[in-house]
Amino acid sequence: MDSETQMPGPVCLIENTENELTVNPKALEILSAITQPLVVVAIVGLYRTGKSYLMNKLAGKKKGFSLGSTVQSHTKGIWMWCVPHPEKPDHTLVLLDTEGLGDVEKGDNQNDSWIFALAVLLSSTFVYNSMGTINQQAMDQLQYVTELTNRIRAKSSPNANEDENSADFVSFFPDFVWTLRDFTLQLEADGQPISADEYLENSLKLKQGTNQKDKNFNLPRLCIRKFFPQKKCFIFDRPTHRKKLGQLETLNDNELDPEFNQQTITFCSYIFKNSKTKTLSGGIEVNGPRLKSLVLTYVKAISSGGLPCMENAVLALAQIENSAAVRKAIDHYDQQMGEKLQLPTDTLQELLELHKASEKEAIEIFIKNSFKDVDHLHQKELAAQLEKKRDDFYKQNMKASSDRCSALLKDLFDPLEEDIKQGIYSKPGGYRLFIQKINELKKKYLQEPRKGIQADEVLQTYLTSKESVTDAILQTDQSLTEKEKDIEVQRVKAESAEAAAKMLEEMQIKNQQMMEQKEKSHEEHVKQLTEKMQAERAQLMAEQERTVALKLQEQSRLLKEGFQNESKQLHNEIQNLKRSMERPRSTCILS
Repeated sequence: MDSETQMPGPVCLIENTENELTVNPKALEILSAITQPLVVVAIVGLYRTGKSYLMNKLAGKKKGFSLGSTVQSHTKGIWMWCVPHPEKPDHTLVLLDTEGLGDVEKGDNQNDSWIFALAVLLSSTFVYNSMGTINQQAMDQLQYVTELTNRIRAKSSPNANEDENSADFVSFFPDFVWTLRDFTLQLEADGQPISADEYLENSLKLKQGTNQKDKNFNLPRLCIRKFFPQKKCFIFDRPTHRKKLGQLETLNDNELDPEFNQQTITFCSYIFKNSKTKTLSGGIEVNGPRLKSLVLTYVKAISSGGLPCMENAVLALAQIENSAAVRKAIDHYDQQMGEKLQLPTDTLQELLELHKASEKEAIEIFIKNSFKDVDHLHQKELAAQLEKKRDDFYKQNMKASSDRCSALLKDLFDPLEEDIKQGIYSKPGGYRLFIQKINELKKKYLQEPRKGIQADEVLQTYLTSKESVTDAILQTDQSLTEKEKDIEVQRVKAESAEAAAKMLEEMQIKNQQMMEQKEKSHEEHVKQLTEKMQAERAQLMAEQERTVALKLQEQSRLLKEGFQNESKQLHNEIQNLKRSMERPRSTCILS
């Protein structure tokens, strides 16, 4: 994280006022300046459960996120603190602290569900913070997880014949960490010590039965198991005496319970080492501007009465970034051509080779900076712009060559034209002197460097324009017989026809070179796009394979616990996912 974007303290990212969510422009400005990949940790839980204290610890500060000291909820909306990642160089740690859920003063808790959903959508690690043990009351308070599919859509247009299943969400959702505060139980089962993770797994076991009470018991547990295959649990003792809890910001570590201090260190160490970089489908790493786009897209959807759609958010982000990628590629092309191209070029091939090298680099830049380019529309736009620029350079090259050659001919032939006006060649033997002078000047012209691709055409056009003058000098030369004059007329015609044929051949060669270059450009686009699509396909397959592996583990657990119906439902999801993996991959078509 650059020094100029260091934040001395948190700022509100999403404000929740009068049951309306709005985005804070100042926070977006901060995100816009962060180009590093982000590790995003969000914490959610009931109000007054010590969420902010943990987030301050992750920020490496005693103060920052408001702790408060009363039963009033202090954090409104979602607050953000961006700090340099303590263990991942060139990464930024983004901490999102959310307002306490279930605040009785709010009356209407409609936005609690949205705050919960946004925390899930924006984070790579989602921390759920609660007091005491994992009992049914704790599960009931986690009702928001059961509403996720009613609050979030994974796809913009899911198959009409089937609901979105948990596999659609798993690839987007963060890892789940449950922090249990003021935990007083002994961690043991059947008289044997167990870990906090095993305690969580035991707490998430389902209950056999079909009545409504059993369904209510199972629903939040089933949702957590399906939506968050990666789970972790931490327990915390009470940090200090109840009367001192309001002074946590001012207390030194030696004034806190030693066990609590160690538990906090263990928690922070795990988050620093194991929280992944926030990514989008296809392994796209999220940086500040990308997180900004996601925030705006999600909040806009909520404010307009719709549902935040993960696929739409990614596509909206892709539109922004792919347009920027086209501009970046074109800017690089312009820079390279501006630095290396000197007009006129000696040959058309020289121009085309320089265009080819600059174009290749421009395509590489676009490929590197673009993603989710639906129907390759932006790459087609880039190809069209590069083709136009090549054609413009071709025209500029021709004009530069014509201008240079015309100026050179004027310098060389102006004295000759003045001599013609003075009648120097209108005398016996004048024609041979004139032709000799013409040949001398042509030789000088042809020896001049950097005339460009129009050299022959401009010279021939000039000589053709002087044919009437040449013929007049020939006809008035009394030293030549009529036969000699006829022979000379035929020679000049033959020479002119030969030059015209040569010009036509050169024009055909130029056209052929331009066509070949256009084909090579298309091949370069296809080559780089195919490589990118293969890499993206491999990345997607790896993601789906991980999802399948996690789903298979969960299915196995359900079978062991005796839940045949739930296991069968998960089996169907796994089969759907496998079928999608087996579908033929899309081919690269650029036309």
